Amino acid sequence: MTINRRDLLGFGAAAIGAATLGLPRAAKAADELTIAYNVNLPSWDPTTGPSAVNPTIQGLYQSVFDQFIPQKPDLSFTPGLLTEWGWNDDRTKVTMTVRDGVKWHDGSPFTAEDVVWSLQRAGDEKTGNPIQFVWKNVNNFKIDGNKITGDVVQFDPVYFKWMSFLTGYIMPKAYYEKVGAEGFENAPIGTGPYLVDKFERNAFLRLKANPHYWGTKPAFENVTIKFVADAASRVAEIESGSSQVTLEIPYEEYDRLIAKDGLAGSIKNVSDIGMIFFNDIEATLDKNVRQAAVMAVDKELLVKRLLRGYGKPIATLETPEYAAFDPSIKVEHNPEKAKELLAASGYSPKKPVKFTIQTTKGFKPKDYEMIQAIVGMWRKVGIEANIEVYEIAKHYELRAADKLAPAAFYNWGNAIGDPTTSTGFAMYGPSPHSVWDSKDLIDMINPLWGEKDEAKRIAGWKAVDKYIAEQAYVLPLIQYAQPIVHSKKVNVVQHVSGALLPALMTPA
Repeated sequence: MTINRRDLLGFGAAAIGAATLGLPRAAKAADELTIAYNVNLPSWDPTTGPSAVNPTIQGLYQSVFDQFIPQKPDLSFTPGLLTEWGWNDDRTKVTMTVRDGVKWHDGSPFTAEDVVWSLQRAGDEKTGNPIQFVWKNVNNFKIDGNKITGDVVQFDPVYFKWMSFLTGYIMPKAYYEKVGAEGFENAPIGTGPYLVDKFERNAFLRLKANPHYWGTKPAFENVTIKFVADAASRVAEIESGSSQVTLEIPYEEYDRLIAKDGLAGSIKNVSDIGMIFFNDIEATLDKNVRQAAVMAVDKELLVKRLLRGYGKPIATLETPEYAAFDPSIKVEHNPEKAKELLAASGYSPKKPVKFTIQTTKGFKPKDYEMIQAIVGMWRKVGIEANIEVYEIAKHYELRAADKLAPAAFYNWGNAIGDPTTSTGFAMYGPSPHSVWDSKDLIDMINPLWGEKDEAKRIAGWKAVDKYIAEQAYVLPLIQYAQPIVHSKKVNVVQHVSGALLPALMTPA
């Protein structure tokens, strides 16, 4: 397998796939599929660095690599490269059974050694796995044929759930050790349904069906994924016929496009949450400011006016599909109360509190417009926020360094639906994914990480969510509905995780 580099300067986004592949712009072979995707792929290692915790590119990773335990489109767990998994009775050991007969993309056999090496590598802080603190909780693995056992260093109730989530991918031990990190970036291999045929960073990815795939063979032999960050350009891609599938476009464009001949759509609530991080710096250290900022936002209006009714307003970082969702937690929309709170801290519309809010633009439908509307709502009560636009990669960089602005928009994905991976990592100060550091919250969360009583664990997280809402430590906005538009010649199965998976697509 080779990665071919081409000079694509001068080509527009709608022409990239056709130009590089030598196909007429509107003509596709029956086994060809072209997708206009909303983000670039910065790295080919799905287990290290900021890319590994970006939910939006997991669909790309899952096309090439297999996770330890995959999820079906409804998020239920199903056997994959691990066919069985579990704990012993006292939760001191884990056991796993590895699937036989699987091959890597280069034709070499997949073995239990790959599983153990991947888990040990993930748990080694030197490798840069952002979820290392989860993977390190089991070690001393032993292999007996296709059976693996491991010793629990510290019980983590979501250890196996993480095998379906961020960084939970099995890597090729022998191949990686042979070519190294740089060699792997240049020529990645996995066991997934597609192998990498061609890749031009910031331009496109060409996938080819894996002839050795252990699961159901993909219906499309060749898939081209164009990286089209601009939402208007993605609309042009699908409308011109240059791409057959696209996602994350403005909802008004979704409604318009699916009414056109030859196009169809799919839209459903997914596991992504639109939220605003508050950093514990400057004005947002003031509880009155935070509470006012939360109370001033009319989430129902945002959904109705900007999102055309798609999506769902939320009050915590848990959606109805998550294990710790508590419908009794509500935060009122009360601009007058917001004014009173700000007045208590010496602020008013004539003498506003000032801070910066960061946001993406076009990454999610109406993300920038939603922040513009929120800034307008804030202005009426006495908050003057300056908008700073950044790329999603910059958000990860700033968040990991704890250098986000006092307020920062983000979409949080939680495909496994566990509170540790929503409220937990977003709000626990020592986590590299959080920017709010306060001892009160850390002390509440600490006992929950290793709680063995599941009912007590979930109740504990609900109490944490209630406390966070009372303190206004974060501003949850909406549960997203993901819009996908596609040619009527393609059947698309929407995954509730938000991952767009070409392996689930078939010719109509």
